Amino acid sequence: MDNDFSTADTPSDTPPHGPSWPQLPLTPRSGLNSPSLSVPATPGLTPPEGPSHSTPARRRSWALTMVALLVVGIIGGVIGGWATHGGSSNGMTIQSVDASPGAARLPNGASIPSLVQRVIHSVVSIDVKNNGTEDQGTGMIITADGMVVTNNHVIALAAGGGTITVTASGSTKAMPTVLVGADPSNDVALLRIQGVTGLNPVTFGNSSKIEVGDAAVAIGNALGLAAGTPTVTSGIISALGRTVTAGNGSSGSTETLTNMIQTDAAINPGNSGGPLLDSAGDVIGMNTAVAGSSLGSSAQNIGFAITAARIKSLLPLLEKGGTSSTNHGGYMGIQIATLTPDLRSQYNLTPTEGAVVLDVVAGSPAASAGFKQGDVIVAIDGKSVNSADQVTAITRSHSAGDTISVTVQRGTEKQLLKVTLASPPQ
Repeated sequence: MDNDFSTADTPSDTPPHGPSWPQLPLTPRSGLNSPSLSVPATPGLTPPEGPSHSTPARRRSWALTMVALLVVGIIGGVIGGWATHGGSSNGMTIQSVDASPGAARLPNGASIPSLVQRVIHSVVSIDVKNNGTEDQGTGMIITADGMVVTNNHVIALAAGGGTITVTASGSTKAMPTVLVGADPSNDVALLRIQGVTGLNPVTFGNSSKIEVGDAAVAIGNALGLAAGTPTVTSGIISALGRTVTAGNGSSGSTETLTNMIQTDAAINPGNSGGPLLDSAGDVIGMNTAVAGSSLGSSAQNIGFAITAARIKSLLPLLEKGGTSSTNHGGYMGIQIATLTPDLRSQYNLTPTEGAVVLDVVAGSPAASAGFKQGDVIVAIDGKSVNSADQVTAITRSHSAGDTISVTVQRGTEKQLLKVTLASPPQ
């Protein structure tokens, strides 16, 4: 399954104080087309014209490559075995030990194998079929009775009569699953595995407290290599507050995902919907997209995840049947990140909590209202806000045409900005 998410550099203003603000990517549109595959095709996305695009983590066809690699591995194993045993029969002395290999560890000393064992049985592989077409992805069990959260684009193929099954880690049994609710504008969906109890749910962490440089581990059904045996990768949190836009060339619709976590933990086709974990094994995000070049190849270690806070805020609506695909709420036109001690120190910001404006979209409602890069949003309509996800939730709870009052801290002064919301870009 392949949607395209796009990012592009946009000129940015200089902050009112502190060092120069970093240049940050904004989000042009991208198109969707179906790739030519030798197996049942996953609806795919081709990159738009332009310097860069991103591709959701979904399945590709790697059958021939994997066969070739397996054959090489088997031949190598046979030759290696012959050399060892043959050498021993000729009196060769072989040095060997029985000790287990050392576990990979995160910077805080946490063992990655231990972390994986804690979470692996809360991760499922998702398979969607409809009229001879097949898509694959990943999901996270969030309740003992079978509720699973994933990306909407993972299960979009099921619309109009398709089937969804999931396979638990360590199992080969595909379990029938139904869609409970979906929010395409936020790319989140809620499923229920039928007829199960006693499952192991994931634990959500506090995504508003993560900082650039924190350890991260991704788990998912990468490349659809084998359902029930997820791939594990590790890295760090590379950036916060990223904005990416997915475009559907066939329907003309787009989705703009804000306040995304950027990570260098490898995310591949099939990882969509899987967990991004912190060093305690708690879920801080849902792996959703990976950046790519204009030629269609993947960029180096630039992946994106929806924050855990965003996912949790959507679950009550999804449990009731989801939201309309046309109800995108209001739009200000700013790129924001939750204020952290690191950001506060780096840019000499005054508030201790709020949402930092990283960039302002030219011609947007926020630009017309006078927002500037480096502003810290501390209240909306008189109510304090403490995170970027809270700002996004409030904005999307309104409709285009509504006017909201946003209090920002600019340097040492507070300013009240009136913003008339627009509809999200299409």
